[in-house]
Parts: sequence; structure tokens; C-alpha cells
Amino acid sequence: MGGAVVSAFLGTGAQVFGVDRSWKSNPHAGSAFHPVEADVTTVAGCAAAVSAAEPVDTLVHLVGGFAGGSPVAQSDEAVWDQMMNLNLRSAFLMIRAALPNMIERRRGRILAIGSRAGVEPLAGFSAYTVSKSGLGTLIKTVALEVKDSGITANVVLPSVIDTPANRAAMPKADYSKWVTPQSIAHLLVWLASDAASDVNGAAIPIYGRA
Repeated sequence: MGGAVVSAFLGTGAQVFGVDRSWKSNPHAGSAFHPVEADVTTVAGCAAAVSAAEPVDTLVHLVGGFAGGSPVAQSDEAVWDQMMNLNLRSAFLMIRAALPNMIERRRGRILAIGSRAGVEPLAGFSAYTVSKSGLGTLIKTVALEVKDSGITANVVLPSVIDTPANRAAMPKADYSKWVTPQSIAHLLVWLASDAASDVNGAAIPIYGRA
């Protein structure tokens, strides 16, 4: 999904800073894309990412993972910790790092990718659903805190996203019902625009036909 989101924002003429733990090459060489190496599950990594991109007009938080498959009574705390770190803690750390400069400038957009499961829990995936629910609550809390600061915070809730990994995991599924990364990217671009300045604290479903 990251590639689709980067391409969509580059299409608006934006300078895009893409963060990953490591880049072997620049996937958008020759464009306004700037690869940044940082681990956004750490305080230092988030500070480095924000420093590289300042001033940050729009933070699009795409970090996330999916794991589980056991009922709560049989769940492994390692899976719980993994989902909380990837889906919730990383968002908290990244948002916290980006907010001070946005507040000082009285301008900013904070966007995160949640999940339909965050509002419609999946049996057997407690860690995933709780982490995504927590992400939605985090975004709504931030939205309340910045509502008079010229900043907005919103979360997008996809159902199943049509990615190679999901196709491999569910080879018999009807992919045509899934949400495309491009659809999500276009929604994020709009939420980052001035046209969406009145949208704050929203949890926006983008379910396709799944």
C-alpha cells in the first residue's frame, strides 16, 4: 500500500518523505521522494524521521501488521505485544513526535490506517482488533486536543486490502470485492487537502464490497 500512497501524493506535487528501516534503493528515483531510514517503533527513530522531513505538513501513518488466530484463552502474549507495538505504539510515538511543530505552525494533517476490525472485532484476533480499536481512539483523542490549532486527525478503516500478501494468504477469495490501495491513497490525499479542513476526528470506512 505504501507505493500507492507515495505515488498519489507525488501526483499532487508534494515532497514525500518515506520512512523504512532500510532502503536498498530509491523506488521513486528522479521524483520528489526522499527515503528516510528510521525505526518508528522507537522514540529515537520517530524523532529522526520527523527531523528529516520538517516541517511536516501531513503525517500519513501506514505502519501496521496482522497476526493472531487463537481465542483469548489460548493467545500468546508475544503476539499481543507485537500487535500493540506495530499498530498502536508506533502511531503514538510518531504522532507525538510530529505534533509540536504542527502546533507551533498551527497547521497539519494526521492520518492513520486503522481497520474495519477496529470497530467490528474478529473472534480469534484479540490483539489485532484491540490494537486497531486503540488506534482509532488515539486519533479521536488527538483530534479533540488539536481542534483549535489548525490541525486535523482522522483514521481510515479499510476492510481487506488487495495486496499480494493478502492474495497469497487467501488464494480462494474474490479479490474484486476487496479495497484497492489506490482507493485508500486517493482518500488520504483528499483528507490531507484544504478541502477536508472541516473533517476532524472521523473514522472513515472504506470497505469495498468485502
